[in-house]
Amino acid sequence: MNDDTIALRADGLYKVFGRHADEAVIRLHQGTPRDQLGHGTTAAVIDASFEVRRGEIFVVMGLSGSGKSTLIRMLNGLHEATAGTVEIGGERITDIAPKRLREIRRQRVSMVFQHFALLPHRTVLDNVAYGLEIQGVAKAEREAKAREVTQIVGLAGWEDKLPGQLSGGMQQRVGLARALTADTDVLLMDEAFSALDPLIRREMQEQLLDLQATLGKTIIFITHDLNEAMFLGDRIAVMRDGRIVQVGTPEEILTDPANEYVEQFVQDVDRTRVLTAESVMRKPRAVVHPTAGARGALQVMRDEQLSAVYVTQRDRTLIGWVSDRDALDAVRRGERSLERIVRPDHGAVAHDTPLAELFIPALEAQLPLGVTDARGRLVGVVPRVTLLATLGGEPEADAQASPRPDPLPAAVVDRALEAAVDSGALETKEAI
Repeated sequence: MNDDTIALRADGLYKVFGRHADEAVIRLHQGTPRDQLGHGTTAAVIDASFEVRRGEIFVVMGLSGSGKSTLIRMLNGLHEATAGTVEIGGERITDIAPKRLREIRRQRVSMVFQHFALLPHRTVLDNVAYGLEIQGVAKAEREAKAREVTQIVGLAGWEDKLPGQLSGGMQQRVGLARALTADTDVLLMDEAFSALDPLIRREMQEQLLDLQATLGKTIIFITHDLNEAMFLGDRIAVMRDGRIVQVGTPEEILTDPANEYVEQFVQDVDRTRVLTAESVMRKPRAVVHPTAGARGALQVMRDEQLSAVYVTQRDRTLIGWVSDRDALDAVRRGERSLERIVRPDHGAVAHDTPLAELFIPALEAQLPLGVTDARGRLVGVVPRVTLLATLGGEPEADAQASPRPDPLPAAVVDRALEAAVDSGALETKEAI
């Protein structure tokens, strides 16, 4: 990966509090457990290395005491690293002059705190403009920028209010607007939504994604909430006892956990909100081209033990589907072409459709649910049994080896249906 695609790089970061910190780093590097460093010495971050790409939301997730909040404060120099380096935009910020570090904080990295950290005697507009003020931007220019961002985050009309006159959710919007107004390369968010009520928290998460789609910021987001991490993160770093134990996409973390700790951590995640059609699809086998004719379509149906097939162009562009009854009638009429009997209402879904939105289409489909890419090409199918197995937390049936997998145990199906109801995809289990 080229350096110009990397917004921030951490390499071998350690943070040890207490006596003999440098000696503790050597012992940790040699394999000494964190709890055997001795009284008065605490290793908060141990050998943390990762890269954050420009324009992504990189989530650092872990339980209390895992080291995530210490780590984020090392990324802007609030905590000095005991060992290791941090680079922002290719410039090293560890072991640099205090004056230059302050300049980097003002110009290249900003932070949104859990408890807002607003200036109580300044108006919303003045709080939002504060980052530009300490950069030395003229008043008219910084206020114009602040008004623009205030409107973007939904606070238009509240510019002259004081923070104490706002709800918690609105105060956090002010904190977010202040960070965005500073227009830095990297935005650090430390448990930014944890103090909010659940409904407001979800609203803020959705707004952050909307803003990210428009602004394309580089965001490092700290959270202890796994569902929040899965919802927001392009990639996630999981921390435990000061160490990063896995870095990956939400799907990779969920489907291929690095160890038993991560596996247990993700076992209660709502898979329907993380996994997509592409995550669970299988190679499409019941497919014919228009030139195959009615007899060719019937042959494929017989081989795959299905009552219908998909029809695609040679480049896999999905045209529609053909049923066994229509194909048989065409043969009896002496028709060779599939043109008259292809049904265009194939009901296929886009490859990035969440699992939660696949239930109804899967129930209505005459075939395993088709999955198409951005160009309308058939790239996979999702059999109902695969969908249920994924939601039930069971290993997926090998749809490649057998076009008609053995039925899942009733208990597995029941758990999967309950998951579908809980996620809102179905109103009741009886809907099937």
